[in-house]
Amino acid sequence: MPTIPTPPAGPVPATPRPRRAPTRRRRASLIAVGLAVGVLLAGGAIAAAPPGASAATVDTTAWYVLVARHSGKALDVYERATGDGARIVQWSRNDGAWQQWQFVDAGDGHYRLRSRHSGKVLDVRDSATADGADVVQWSDVDRASQQWRLADSDAGHVRLINRNSGKALDVWERSTADGARISQWTDWNGTNQQWQLVRVDAPGTPTPTPGVPPGSYPDPMRVTGDTGVHDPSMIRRPTGGYLMAHTGNDVALKTSTDRVSFRNAGSVFPGSAPWTTPYTGGSRNLWAPDLSFHDNRYYLYYSASTFGSNRSAIFLATSSTGASGSWTNQGLIVESQSSDTFNAIDPNLIVDDQGRWWLSFGSFWSGIKMIAIDPDTGRRSGSAMHSLAGRGGGAIEAPTLVNRDGYYYLYVSFDRCCQGAASTYRVMVGRSTSVTGPFTDRSGNLLTAGGGTQILAGHGGVNGPGHQAVLADVDGDYLVYHYYADNGAALLGINRIGYDAAGWPYLY
Repeated sequence: MPTIPTPPAGPVPATPRPRRAPTRRRRASLIAVGLAVGVLLAGGAIAAAPPGASAATVDTTAWYVLVARHSGKALDVYERATGDGARIVQWSRNDGAWQQWQFVDAGDGHYRLRSRHSGKVLDVRDSATADGADVVQWSDVDRASQQWRLADSDAGHVRLINRNSGKALDVWERSTADGARISQWTDWNGTNQQWQLVRVDAPGTPTPTPGVPPGSYPDPMRVTGDTGVHDPSMIRRPTGGYLMAHTGNDVALKTSTDRVSFRNAGSVFPGSAPWTTPYTGGSRNLWAPDLSFHDNRYYLYYSASTFGSNRSAIFLATSSTGASGSWTNQGLIVESQSSDTFNAIDPNLIVDDQGRWWLSFGSFWSGIKMIAIDPDTGRRSGSAMHSLAGRGGGAIEAPTLVNRDGYYYLYVSFDRCCQGAASTYRVMVGRSTSVTGPFTDRSGNLLTAGGGTQILAGHGGVNGPGHQAVLADVDGDYLVYHYYADNGAALLGINRIGYDAAGWPYLY
């Protein structure tokens, strides 16, 4: 997400009709005038007061996205933060966990609004009672500033009134921009104080319990835009937003601001990569890139080969920006010949807990291999090659290594890719306390002997999910992969990774 914009210095139009909307101070004066007129018209009764709560109800077992009436944007935890005091803003709706809220009964018709991704609740900073006080997230201590009641407006919209201050949840200065801050303000029933509660789980859908795998494989999370991918690798950029590389002519690129909406962003080598053609038979289609960021540089390891052949090579490119056309070829890293027992495709870089760099790779043949990498150059260091996993020549490829909580987790894809809806790809995992292994599955079977614990397989309209990568984001780890729709199209899949009580990963 971009930086939160500074609230407008001048007035912002509330509707297209007036030339200028009233400022905060003038707006309050106009409300007072309106109330006075209502008193006169009603013979002393305040006829113009905002409608009170009467029918607003919620399901405390459900999750809701709160959509502002004036902007159509959702109540959002800024930058998906998980800490106390994180700012609450409005943002284009994407239905991420950071935009989902559960109403927790606080008694007497009040609720606490709990964030799905952080577990924290909506609060007014420092329990302030003044107009304009910031709304933040905070650990749930059930104080009055964390309690809100629902007040009905028209057309199915509600206002949220803070128990401590009596003021309404409000989008500052009626802004319609992404990142506009959320505050509290005197309840005047403005459209920037009206919220539509959109339920995002079907009635009866169980809420995920932390540490407990769901009973079935989850469908991919919602993504939009340019989502046709194969062999994706994605990172969060240090400046915010996301960069993805995937199989395609000259290595294809995509970007996203929110991990939901993606757009095409050109290719790594828009002028072609002629040094790869001895391995590709002249094709510009380059495979299975691995994207990472180290020491202010983007690193991209990528493959050149032809289908079914182990006459293959892995190359390195680097860039200071990651943009299309900004990449510099750093040359060959490792290659395999038809006489070799391994296949030099599907690279993945990991930095171990001692700061050493390693590159894993491999497909079919004798399985998944690993070599040491010089962190100063990104190139191969020494001649040693370690074996990490294999199936006796069977279908295994696409290694991804992740270091978490004392274990190195090795994700691989079993079975057949690239056959559209008939693909049988599935995602397996093993772990080790050493980056070079041995890796075992949950049952203690060695991955070098065909072992692996399955965490994702085809289900429903999700066919052949695999060639996974792990995105380490600010709100946790995510598995990024491709799968095939029933029409054979290769599409982007993303699911969050959880860890059970024994430390084994699962998806939800």
